[in-house]
Amino acid sequence: MELDFTAREVQIKLVYYGPALSGKTTNLEALHSAAGADARGRLMTLNTQDDRTLFFDLLPLTFRSKDGDVSLRIKLFTVPGQPMHAATRRLVLKKADGVALIADSRIAATQSNADSFFDLRENLEENGQDLSEMALVIQFNKRDLPEHEIRSDDELEKLAARGREPVYKAIATRGIGTVETFMGLLHLTWEKLDNKNQLSKRMSISGDDLLASAARQLGVTGPVADILAKRMGGNFDRSARIVR
Repeated sequence: MELDFTAREVQIKLVYYGPALSGKTTNLEALHSAAGADARGRLMTLNTQDDRTLFFDLLPLTFRSKDGDVSLRIKLFTVPGQPMHAATRRLVLKKADGVALIADSRIAATQSNADSFFDLRENLEENGQDLSEMALVIQFNKRDLPEHEIRSDDELEKLAARGREPVYKAIATRGIGTVETFMGLLHLTWEKLDNKNQLSKRMSISGDDLLASAARQLGVTGPVADILAKRMGGNFDRSARIVR
């Protein structure tokens, strides 16, 4: 997080992590498409060999208080999933406030999901960050593939019940589950940042107002609580990961 109390500005960095071709890029493209043209920055692409990194900003949310307006910007990044790009992933992860781990639902991708999780933990440690302190949500993407190719809903429910992180199902190519994953990550990230930095008190920003403003930028018309409820589990234990 970048925080300037004098200028009353806050920047939150969210990173979409996961194995190659799990749907990280598609998630960001779906979010960028959902946001109105006046509520998003340009979708930027950094091409790397056999992969790419995407990033864009949700334009500043402005909160009014008796002490003056507060500007809050949300920055979203993907990382390249190919094993050869470990250094790039580590660089993108620096100063991340929250991570969405995008897992591939295919049974054949179980090992690559596991490798990506351990890679995430290792790169955070290299950056001086602790995964146990990181806001983390998990998305199982590609739920529209043939049933015999993917992990069943029952399997995912059992995995989610064994832990504490929010777990989401998605079909990112159709925009299904992408906003829910983002909103869940933003909610969890804000809670952790607020508990650590007392932002609600010091900057006069409430978590409810933040989520409602972000939801409006993404075209959500229903109650935010309904969006946050669209998850499996929500208590994902550190010893019972998606890799089991």
